Amino acid sequence: MATYSHSIVGVLVLCLLSIVLAVYSGSSKGRAGALSGPVLPMDDDNLLYRIDRVHLNTVEALPPFVVAALLAMMVGVRPVTLATLIWVYVAVRLIHAAVYLRGGKAAKGGSIRTILYVSGALITVVLIAVTAVAAIP
Repeated sequence: MATYSHSIVGVLVLCLLSIVLAVYSGSSKGRAGALSGPVLPMDDDNLLYRIDRVHLNTVEALPPFVVAALLAMMVGVRPVTLATLIWVYVAVRLIHAAVYLRGGKAAKGGSIRTILYVSGALITVVLIAVTAVAAIP
């Protein structure tokens, strides 16, 4: 597994990001006196809503990516290819979170935030395709 050490660290960073955002979301709601669960109003101008959504976006995107990354290691995807896909994905997810949390025009739907989210999804699709090709003899 040492061959995939860079990829493993990248996957762990993604897992850590989801935990950090969960704690941030919960503590922000607690400080604001809000209940856990959906944040109202559902408005990108509402910081609590943005914190909650960036956490949920991260959690929703995590399983398909992590499963594909683990399968990629199992079927022997080239370590450099896998590490590159993982670390580009990590960068996209971190930038997405920063943009969404910052708010403003860039955080509105149909903007840079959406481009980043879709970019992450496309990287996941590429990872799935690369893994499938490696798995088929």
